[in-house]
Amino acid sequence: MKIGWGWKIAILYVGFVIGMVTLVLASSHQKFDLVTKNYYEAELGFQKTLDAGKNQSSLSKPVSVHADASSVTIEFPQEFRNKALSGDIWFYSPVDAEWDKNFKINTDNNTVTISRKLLRNTTYTIKISCTVDGKNYYQESEIALHS
Repeated sequence: MKIGWGWKIAILYVGFVIGMVTLVLASSHQKFDLVTKNYYEAELGFQKTLDAGKNQSSLSKPVSVHADASSVTIEFPQEFRNKALSGDIWFYSPVDAEWDKNFKINTDNNTVTISRKLLRNTTYTIKISCTVDGKNYYQESEIALHS
């Protein structure tokens, strides 16, 4: 049986349409997470973050982040000792927005300890934003929490 050129073009066209419909359906089921849900509002306050980062760089040493099998320990510089410290620690996971965790800073002896049970085994960007004596500080650190 011989197929004419008209049928070959029709088969090619139908194959192309089926392929495009398959790609559109597959891409519509993809999950795209922005860094923050209110991205544009956060962008407007970015200058404050830059200023807080400059304040952080003026400290004697950066905020140190260590992880062991049971916890993540965040230690603040000596300049913050015995001072009122408030702010947030945000564990940002680029893999999935549901893995992001946000903790309020509640220092005990200039150190914050977070249980590993609250976090996933992934690589996090830790965004530390705090205020001490009315001055804002900001630091980002990477940490890999793998078994």
